[in-house]
Amino acid sequence: MRIIYNSVFVDDQAKALAFYTDVLGFVKKEDVPVGEFRWLTVVSPDERNGTELVLEPNDNAAAKEYQRAIFAQGIPAAVFGVDNVQAEYERLTELGVEFKVEPTDYGHYSLASFNDTCGNLIQIQKVEAG
Repeated sequence: MRIIYNSVFVDDQAKALAFYTDVLGFVKKEDVPVGEFRWLTVVSPDERNGTELVLEPNDNAAAKEYQRAIFAQGIPAAVFGVDNVQAEYERLTELGVEFKVEPTDYGHYSLASFNDTCGNLIQIQKVEAG
């Protein structure tokens, strides 16, 4: 068994696609109209056949409340692995990304968290071997 899709709720699919591709560097994989919304996924440019992140519309009360509540509590909707948290923090900060948690080192891993502009807190993390 393996993970093939994971979703994050977004308040605007077009805005989310622009942020996740133009700012974060993911690549659009699927973009299929589904009524007034889209089946919209992105993938890592390094793993084009890897897990797809679904940019899921938050068009219902439960999704909106869940998204709002975890954001308010500082809980990331997703965690992305990076080679160097500090370097990625600097790159994203230069692109105007608003960080809620600056790079923090916890010994065997480091992390930082930012606002994805679509209602989510996203964490980047580097896990050290061992």
